[in-house]
Amino acid sequence: MSMTKEEQQLRIDLAACYRLVDLYGMSDMLLNHISARVPGDEVHFLINPFGMMYDEVTASNLIKVALDGTVISNPNPQYNVNLPGYVIHSAIHGARHDVGCVLHTHTPAGMAVSALECGLLPLNQTAMRFAGSVAYHDFEGVAVDTDERQRLVDDLGNNDVMILRNHGLLAVGQTVAEAFVNIHRLERACLTQLLTLASGAKIQMPIAEVVNKTFNQLRRTPSPDAAGGFPPHGEREWPALLRRLDKIDPSYRN
Repeated sequence: MSMTKEEQQLRIDLAACYRLVDLYGMSDMLLNHISARVPGDEVHFLINPFGMMYDEVTASNLIKVALDGTVISNPNPQYNVNLPGYVIHSAIHGARHDVGCVLHTHTPAGMAVSALECGLLPLNQTAMRFAGSVAYHDFEGVAVDTDERQRLVDDLGNNDVMILRNHGLLAVGQTVAEAFVNIHRLERACLTQLLTLASGAKIQMPIAEVVNKTFNQLRRTPSPDAAGGFPPHGEREWPALLRRLDKIDPSYRN
């Protein structure tokens, strides 16, 4: 396939994200999906071949899809695009031009919190990263109806994460790296909440002013880099995460 260097790099990053989601225990066999907008292209995105496990995804076997559902390139025609994946991801990429990557999971902790009326609570610093900016979307059944797309977009708004009620978790980012770090921290916040509630002990809830302060502190990484700047989430972590993957299995780059 003919493609730009930017698309080649995006494919490597997206394939790496699939491997990392699997490595960190957030995959669900063949289900779920991660997509990334093709650089310099407002109408095409990349997504996994439905039928491959996450640890089989590589840079070259990702499928390129148009927002209208047209498959632009598919190196393995025996695999297609997961329909709920198309519905969810085309909706967000079509509406949020600031979003470069969309990531959806069905983790036990995420599904459990999605069924709690209280949703995500600001019980710890990790959860406060999303305090006041968690979107919620009510369950409508398996996301195969295209008319649900507008409601998904409306509920997500300008937020970075959304809890799909009775379903799972969703995170977005300007980059693949940012989306991965967002879902990883959201997952840990959900898991920690369940452990806290299961303890049966009296809960120490932080005051609203501290929650809001912490949320604002964590909108970007609170510790400056060598140049004195505050990089977006994922920028620091991504090179280290790729080094870890390369030690385990660099085949995602193929």
